[in-house]
Amino acid sequence: MPPPPSSHPPSIAERIVGSILARRLQPGERLGEQDLAEQFDVSRTLVREALMQVQARGFVEVRSRKGWYVVEPSIEEARDAFAARRAVEAGILRQTEGRPLQSVLGRLRRHLADERAALDDADPATRAFLLADFHVCLAECLGHRLLADLLRDLTARTTLVSTLYQTRQAAAESCADHERIVAALAEGRIDLAERLMVDHIGQVESSIGHRAALQVSAP
Repeated sequence: MPPPPSSHPPSIAERIVGSILARRLQPGERLGEQDLAEQFDVSRTLVREALMQVQARGFVEVRSRKGWYVVEPSIEEARDAFAARRAVEAGILRQTEGRPLQSVLGRLRRHLADERAALDDADPATRAFLLADFHVCLAECLGHRLLADLLRDLTARTTLVSTLYQTRQAAAESCADHERIVAALAEGRIDLAERLMVDHIGQVESSIGHRAALQVSAP
C-alpha cells in the first residue's frame, strides 16, 4: 500500500509549490525545515527531500550557511521560460491537425468559465494560476501528458512573475486570448489557433516586461 499523501515527498513538494504560487510563501522568504515539518506533520528528512524536488523545478534555492529560500524571479528567467513555451505549445497545436476536437472543447470551455469568474472574485495569485493552467489543461486534453508536465513547470515559472507584475486588465486580455484560441479549435482552424497561441504568449511576456520596467523606474 502506498504511503498516505501527507507523508509522500512529491505531495509535500506540490503543497510547497502551491503555497508559493498562492503567495502564502513570498519571493525571497526563508523556508525553515523544522517549520515546514511541523506544518505538514512529517519529518525534516521528508521536507528536505521535497525541497530538493522543488529546487529542481526552479521555485526555491539553497544559500550557503543560510538555508532554503523562495526564489525571487527575474524577467530574464521568465523570458527563457516564455521562449520554451512558445516552442512547446505551437508544436502541440500543430500536431492536432486532422484530429477530432469536439470531445475536448467542453473541458476547455469550463476552464474558460472559471477564468472569467476569477477576474472579478479571485486574488491575483489564483487568477494567474488559472490563466497559466489553461495551457496545461489544453495539453492534457490533446493527449500530451509528458508535455503537460513540462508545461506545468514552465507556466509555473512564468506565473511567479505574473503574480508580481500582471494587472487585472492584462489578465482579462489573456482570458480573451484563450477564448479566441478555443474558438479557432472549435472551427477546426488549427493554423489560426497556433498563430493565436504564439501571439498570446508573446503579448503576455511583453506586458509583464513593460510593467516590471515601469515599477523599476518609478521613484
